[in-house]
Amino acid sequence: MKNEISFEDFSKVDIRIGTIIEANDFPKANKPAYQLVIDFGNLGVKKSSAQITDLYTKEKLLNKQVVAIVNFKNKQIANFISECLILGIENNQKKIVLLQASKPKFKNGERVS
Repeated sequence: MKNEISFEDFSKVDIRIGTIIEANDFPKANKPAYQLVIDFGNLGVKKSSAQITDLYTKEKLLNKQVVAIVNFKNKQIANFISECLILGIENNQKKIVLLQASKPKFKNGERVS
């Protein structure tokens, strides 16, 4: 377990629902990854790099809703600027499975609480 944080620390993290509207190969990444473009509704469109090529094709990612942290500082990965962090969990085979909402569709930009 990581160090304990306060509720105030947690409340600084802005987690939102967004829909992937574009998925592209990322050949310059050190590990296999996609460059994703995600629609967060009123928050706008943000880009993210995600190492999820083992379980997801670009075609399967299109229009998929994901859970992401949208208020991290931008991070440069090779020649790409990642503007948010998509959340996932490592399965038994050490592959990343995306976290998703249990309902079929939420409004883009909805806050996760």
